[in-house]
Amino acid sequence: MSEKLKYLFNEWIVPIVIAFAVVMLLRFFVFFMVEVPTGSMLPTINLNDRLLVTKIYNMETSIKRGDIIVFDSKELNKLLIKRCIGLPNDTVEVKTDGSVYINGEKRDEPYVVNNQIGAQKNFKVPAGHYLFFGDNRSNSHDARFWKEPYIPASAIQAKARWVMWPFNRFGALK
Repeated sequence: MSEKLKYLFNEWIVPIVIAFAVVMLLRFFVFFMVEVPTGSMLPTINLNDRLLVTKIYNMETSIKRGDIIVFDSKELNKLLIKRCIGLPNDTVEVKTDGSVYINGEKRDEPYVVNNQIGAQKNFKVPAGHYLFFGDNRSNSHDARFWKEPYIPASAIQAKARWVMWPFNRFGALK
């Protein structure tokens, strides 16, 4: 091999191949991007926002009440993005004024807009399952309306971390 080819191979091709391999490993095992198809999470997440999400491997320590989670809905046959309201074994009560009580305590939800006033609903989250609602409560088809409101831990894929696009909304999610 000539000196020019050795240089090209060692200084350009090898680093590019290594960088590509690292990016692919990160993509498959650490993070990925999702596009938001609805306004159910307004104003926290807008329609067509692109989010950077990190994969979750240990549900018990990774998911906290209030986290925005990406999960696979078997009932709706699609990937959804909602806020975690109920953890395993929680009792969740939605009052007629739209307020949410978890294990008997009223939940402060400053991120909720258009709180839906209506029928009272009660949920007892089974072990190994989670309960999810959208932030735009009057315009969110979420666990309050599903036939099977509890999402198993095995269907959870990632935690939403950052709005990446559009750039004027770039930043960490809360």
